[in-house]
Amino acid sequence: MLFKSNARILVCTLILIIAVVTSGLAQPALSQFNYNDTLRGTINKNRSWWDVLHYQITIEPHFLNKEIKGTNKIRFASTGKDNARMMQIDLQSPLVIDSVLQHGKLITATKKGQDTWLIEVAKNKKNNTDSLVIYYSGKPKIAKNPPWDGGWIFTNDKKGRPWMTVACQGLGASAWYPCKDHQSDEPDQGATIQVIAADSLTVVANGRRLAVEKLPAGKTATTWSVVNPINNYNIVPYIGAYTSWTDNYASISGNPLDLSYWVLDYNLDKATPQFNRDTKRMLDAFEYWFGPYPFQADGFKLVESPHLGMEHQSAIAYGNGFGNGYRGRDLSGTGWGKDWDYIIIHESGHEWFANNITTNDIADMWVHEGFTMYSEVLFIEYHYGKKAADAYCQGVRTKIRNDRPMVGSYGVNHEGSGDMYNKGAGMIHHIRTMINNDSLFRAILLGMNKDFYHKTVDTKDIEDYFIKKTSLPLAPVFNQYLRTAKIPVLEYAIREGVLHYRFSNCNPAFVMPVLLNNQSINKLMVTADWKQQKIDNDFSINSISDNYYFTKKRVE
Repeated sequence: MLFKSNARILVCTLILIIAVVTSGLAQPALSQFNYNDTLRGTINKNRSWWDVLHYQITIEPHFLNKEIKGTNKIRFASTGKDNARMMQIDLQSPLVIDSVLQHGKLITATKKGQDTWLIEVAKNKKNNTDSLVIYYSGKPKIAKNPPWDGGWIFTNDKKGRPWMTVACQGLGASAWYPCKDHQSDEPDQGATIQVIAADSLTVVANGRRLAVEKLPAGKTATTWSVVNPINNYNIVPYIGAYTSWTDNYASISGNPLDLSYWVLDYNLDKATPQFNRDTKRMLDAFEYWFGPYPFQADGFKLVESPHLGMEHQSAIAYGNGFGNGYRGRDLSGTGWGKDWDYIIIHESGHEWFANNITTNDIADMWVHEGFTMYSEVLFIEYHYGKKAADAYCQGVRTKIRNDRPMVGSYGVNHEGSGDMYNKGAGMIHHIRTMINNDSLFRAILLGMNKDFYHKTVDTKDIEDYFIKKTSLPLAPVFNQYLRTAKIPVLEYAIREGVLHYRFSNCNPAFVMPVLLNNQSINKLMVTADWKQQKIDNDFSINSISDNYYFTKKRVE
C-alpha cells in the first residue's frame, strides 16, 4: 500500500514538472500538492469507469450539536473504462461512511487518504445502470467565513430561530454528502434532495418542491427535485423561517419561466420590490446576450442566505441586504455599479456560465468567473449603454493584481488567481475589441450557450470556439492573459512620420492585431519584435481604444 501511494505521488510530481518545463509559465510549488489533492482532482481508474446519473440525498441536520446524518442513493452507469470494480467516493472528514448497501446487501467501504473511500461494488457491464445507498453521519466542516471559507452553516436569524445551509464551492460537495466530487461528472438526470427538519422551519432547495410530509416528534420531510444536470457544489438545502411569493417571466424560449422568491418572513417587504425589479431586468439582458434561461424545467429562485451569495443552480443564494451595489458599494468606482443589485446580477449570470457551461477541472474556473463578471458589463450595456459598460469594465480592471496566472494546475483541485474575475472580464472585453464586430461577438456568446448546453468543457474548448468563429490569431492572446501574470506593454516611438512599435513584457510568440480608430492605418499586427509603419501627421496613440487590456509606453 505504501509503495502504491508513493508511486502515485511520483507520477503526479513528474506530470507537474513536465508541465512547468514545457510551458515556461509560472506554476505553484510542487510541495503545495499531495496525494490527497491528486485523489480529489484526478479522474483515476476508480472514477473513470462509472458515470453519475442521479443523486438521491436525504439529510437530517441537528442544529444544537452541529451534526448531520443522511443517505445518498447514487444511480450510475458503467462506462466500460478500466474495467474496475472499486468505486472512489469522496466524503470529507470528520464525516464518516457508516455503511453501504447494494442490491440489499452490505458491501465494503474502506477509507483511502484523508477524504476518500473505496467501495467494492458488484460487477457491472458497459452501459448497464446500477445503484447503491451510502449511509453517513458526523460533524461536517463548519464554514468560518462563507462563502469564501465554505462548509455547513449553523446560525440564527434575527429572531433567534435556527437558520441552516451550506456553501461549498471550491471546498467541494463532499463536505456534506458522499459523491464523486469532481466538476466533470454531473448527475445527468438531476438530483433529489430530502431534508428532515423541525416543522416550524421551511426547507428550500434546487428545482421544484415535490412534497412536504409530516413526521412524528414535530418534524417534516421536505423533498425537492432537479431534473436538469447539476454540478455537485450547486446542490444545496436552505432551512429557515422562510416565506415566499411567485411570478413568471416571458422568456424568449416562448414558454413562461416560473420565478419564486424565498426570504425570512420579516424581510418580505424589503425583498419584494428589489427581487421583482432586478430579476426581470437581469433576464431581459442575459437572455438577449446569452440565450434562454438554461434550466426552465426547474424554474428560477432567489433564496435569502446567511452569507453573501452563491450560484446554486435554480436556487441562487442571496445575502446582499436588499440594496444596490455590492453591499452598497460600486466595485468599479465609476458610479455604474450603484443602480442594480450586484448579487442578483452576478450570481444569476452563473446560470449560463458555471451551471450551463461548466469546466471539467477547477483549474479552469476563470471560465465561470470571467464570463460571469463580464455579464455585469453586458447587463450595464443593455440597460445603460456601451459607454457605461466600457467605463465599468475599465474600472474593475484597476483591481487586478496580476499575482499569478488565471489558469490553475490541473488534476490537483487547484484554482488559478482570484484575478479570474476582473482580469477575466477585462480579457473578454479586450478580445471583443479585437473582434470589432458586436453582432459577431453576441453570436459567439449565444452560440456557446447553445453548443455547450448542459455540458462540461475545458479552457481549450473555449479558446478553439473563439478562434474558429472569429478567424483571429487568438491563441497567443489566450496564452498570454490566461497562463502568465504579465500584461503586455505597447512600446512606441514616432520619428519623422514613422511609427515604431512592439510589445514588451510578453511571451516571445505573442502577436496581436491592434485597431487604430479613424486613421488611414486601420490595423497594426504587433509582435514582440520592433516594426514600423508610416503614419498621418494627425496620428495620435490615443486612437487606440482603452478597452484593450495592455499599457502604452512611449520610448525615445
